Amino acid sequence: MRREDVVEACVSALRRAETTLPPWVEDLIRSARDAEGDSLALSNLEAILENIQAAASRGLPLCQDTGLPVFHILLGRKADLDFSLEEALAEGVRRATLEVPLRPNAVDPLSRINSGDNTGPGMPALIVDLVDGRDLSITALPKGAGSENMSVIAMLNPVDDPLEFVVRAVAERGGNACPPLFVGVGLGGTFDGAAALSKRALLRMPGSSPLELELLERINSLGIGPMGLGGDTTALGVKVERACCHTASLPVAVNMQCWAHRMATSIVGEDGWSIA
Repeated sequence: MRREDVVEACVSALRRAETTLPPWVEDLIRSARDAEGDSLALSNLEAILENIQAAASRGLPLCQDTGLPVFHILLGRKADLDFSLEEALAEGVRRATLEVPLRPNAVDPLSRINSGDNTGPGMPALIVDLVDGRDLSITALPKGAGSENMSVIAMLNPVDDPLEFVVRAVAERGGNACPPLFVGVGLGGTFDGAAALSKRALLRMPGSSPLELELLERINSLGIGPMGLGGDTTALGVKVERACCHTASLPVAVNMQCWAHRMATSIVGEDGWSIA
């Protein structure tokens, strides 16, 4: 596997994620538009769809907040890597920042000094899974601050209702996260594990289990609506990822994502890279 291919694949995944939406996301927005009964909400959904088409036709980012670079990496156990994957991805981010272009968003948490290229300590953020095979899958999941800032985690009492916590979190914060939303829920694990689960949930949208459909219905009954201005569709999808937790704890994390659920994947192999 060549380092140059990883860099190119990274740039491509970020470019596509920033300028287009997965077809299934756009389909959900269109379905929400077709079912919407509130006139203001309907106009907001129409504006979102116009925004999607304008960005795709011009090759420009869907939103001025191009987010922080988050990648889901599926690394084949037999992949032949003789270079630093983290450094190759960072180079891809630096190139994408110039070429797409991306807004420089990565700052030091104390000094607030901007790195200028969306890299630095902890950036890009990586979610890594080992899989069978020799290939490398790179999924870009840019995460903007509007939705990330509204995300929340809590260590509940085992007797508490975690579903009620999720619904209450959306009721209190979801209107500021550019709805209609995708809501990733991490249930169980440890403090940090629940947060990681909630981010993984965004990668596995939309959910379809009875629990997830119940949460989606309860969230949509809140009436927050598109852009928080009222309407039938507050969320487009809910996904719950679970892990065992300590008998004395109940961690719950809610990772909100705005309507622009930006995702794109590139595959790198021994013979080059391709679009997934």
